[in-house]
Amino acid sequence: MDLVTVRTVRTPSHRDQLVLAPGERPLGGGTWLFSEEQPGLTGLVDLTTLGWPDVERSDDVLTIAATCTIAALQRVDPEPDWLAWSLVGRCANALLASFKVWNVATVGGNVGVALPAGAMIALLVTLDAEAVVWTPSGGERRTPVAALVTGVRELALEDGEVIRAFAVPTSALRARTASRRTSLSPHGRSGALVTARWDDDGFVLVVTAATPRPLVLRWPAVPDAVSVRAAMDAHDDWYDDPHGSPDWRRGVSTRFALELRDEAAGGAA
Repeated sequence: MDLVTVRTVRTPSHRDQLVLAPGERPLGGGTWLFSEEQPGLTGLVDLTTLGWPDVERSDDVLTIAATCTIAALQRVDPEPDWLAWSLVGRCANALLASFKVWNVATVGGNVGVALPAGAMIALLVTLDAEAVVWTPSGGERRTPVAALVTGVRELALEDGEVIRAFAVPTSALRARTASRRTSLSPHGRSGALVTARWDDDGFVLVVTAATPRPLVLRWPAVPDAVSVRAAMDAHDDWYDDPHGSPDWRRGVSTRFALELRDEAAGGAA
């Protein structure tokens, strides 16, 4: 879609050129930004010209740039002990986007739009990633991705703040993961996406697409089915849109959560 209100497009090469003026928004891949009208948008600031490396590795952290495309993330050669890396492909496919979109859409953009079906949100929350946020003053702060997304199209970002990257602990990448997804139609938007990660440090269950913001449940070890069902029953904030009713989303998410618990416990779902 033509953004007829845009008057300027800036291409910064240094951080000090990244200060956003009123009416400006950061631009990554633009797959959502150009998909509908953007009232009040007068300028774009292209983050891709800053030249951020797609990924950077250290012993403890894998850093994924906000401008890393979904295709580039899938091309990363994982370390031999990164058992969780298969979750990248599963979440990418949960988006039901073509390879053309994967080559343009960015990880940061998927998180930044903060839609319930944002599967990169599910990926990063399941892996306990932190968002590295650049502040207008020239500093940075870090916040868990689970806390960054506060609702539908809502982020815990102040005016002028920009998501720079996502820091994924390599300890999470060494854990085992599994996922379940469903939609009302074979090629429809996710109605529920439930992911899990487990290792010797505990069991993490994450529900997205079915909830306005990620639902994160943690146990020190793989829980029993009664505990999982009780935790799911206690949650009362389920998303309602044409892609699924709250009751249906609660039902399928609970079923998936129990299946993932069984898988982690080594039993049959």
